[in-house]
Amino acid sequence: MKILLTYDLLRDKFQELEKRYDVTVPEGRSFTYDEVYEQISSYDILCSMFDFPVDKKLIDKATNLKLVANYAVGYNNIDVVYALEKGITVANTPDPVIAPTANLALGLMIDAARRISELDRKLRKDKNGMHIGVMENLGSQITGRTLGIFGMGRIGKALCKRARACGMNVIYHNRKQLYQDEETKLNVIYVGFDELLEQSDFLSLNAPYTKETYHVIDEKALQRMKPSAILINAARGPLVDERALVNALKNNVIHGAALDVFEFGDYPLPELLELENVVMTPHIGTQTLADRYEMANAVCNNVIGFIEGDRPVARVLKP
Repeated sequence: MKILLTYDLLRDKFQELEKRYDVTVPEGRSFTYDEVYEQISSYDILCSMFDFPVDKKLIDKATNLKLVANYAVGYNNIDVVYALEKGITVANTPDPVIAPTANLALGLMIDAARRISELDRKLRKDKNGMHIGVMENLGSQITGRTLGIFGMGRIGKALCKRARACGMNVIYHNRKQLYQDEETKLNVIYVGFDELLEQSDFLSLNAPYTKETYHVIDEKALQRMKPSAILINAARGPLVDERALVNALKNNVIHGAALDVFEFGDYPLPELLELENVVMTPHIGTQTLADRYEMANAVCNNVIGFIEGDRPVARVLKP
């Protein structure tokens, strides 16, 4: 089996592949799309990074390709439908990202609610000592409040458990409702999408990016949310109409937002940078060293499991 890695990352974690198979790795960098395109026809397996496009053009050139093993839980960089039509398996790394992404979503929510980043900035700027009045700099409580989760998959369930531990009530909306015994175990209530918008004090987006979820939070959805609500997005940027969100935040349609991802790449609209009621991080949902190691191991396990059949493969089914 010939394997092509588009990236040179944590090389020691991919030694098992290099011991077993014929592996090509770019030395100290990542391959460009054009470089992969020129080589791909002679390879059986492609290990892609989350931002590397595996599109129809590349798939058509990859006449021997049998597996695309993505270094990410997301796979919107891959034309999954077309790959499956061509008999190519697509795999991702869902398990390692669950805990760190759920932890970040919870952290963003608490930060926005208690105005941690905002007040940190103010404290640093005020050289004379910031005045802390009894009724000033008030934040929002999360205990006893309602968290709405859009997308009750692995990460949504992990966030649900953390929120319940903080004393929150949890409602959710999902493409498919969970079985009753799982709802009982998680202590969550399924609601329609409009009810989710209207009842949530905090609304967390934890769904994948698909045609159906594109701009699921648009101007109309924002208008249905509580004026006191805070939106959290640690999933995918295009789930939110960012320009509509800017307008909603400026005009007090909702109270605040906490964002790890953005609609137009890894950088927010400039208007968001000027707003105090927004907490932002630069797409760091899995940005821990331990998780990077686990994701590399997951890629290797997907490849070895696909070839040898001796371990599970995290296959991506048709979206």
